Amino acid sequence: MTVRAAAAGAPIQPRGDRGGATVCLLAVGLVFVVVGVFGAAVGAARVARQRAAVAADFGALAAAGQALAGGGVACGSADEIARGNGARLTGCRLDGLDAVVTTEVTVTPVPGLTRVATATARAGPPRA
Repeated sequence: MTVRAAAAGAPIQPRGDRGGATVCLLAVGLVFVVVGVFGAAVGAARVARQRAAVAADFGALAAAGQALAGGGVACGSADEIARGNGARLTGCRLDGLDAVVTTEVTVTPVPGLTRVATATARAGPPRA
């Protein structure tokens, strides 16, 4: 509360402070928090997508390296690599000497919101 200077003999009267600036500052702060949470959620989703892609790429390379040993051994190798990269192997098949691997990573960017990032990769010998 601020006090006005009183003229000679006049009583001192306080001027009312309605708190308008406080409300505006709180609203701006809330906007910053909402934008920050949204940005963090988008960032978490992008990281999950990248993790799934890396796991699929490495898993496909591992499976292609074991393609001559058969599908069970090749996909077992891909599963091991995918789990090591924090992903779950959802698909693995051999197409000749090529391996096609699909992985997924589950992410919870905000409490109560769970999403799954999926990626597929193919690897095999070079062709002329």
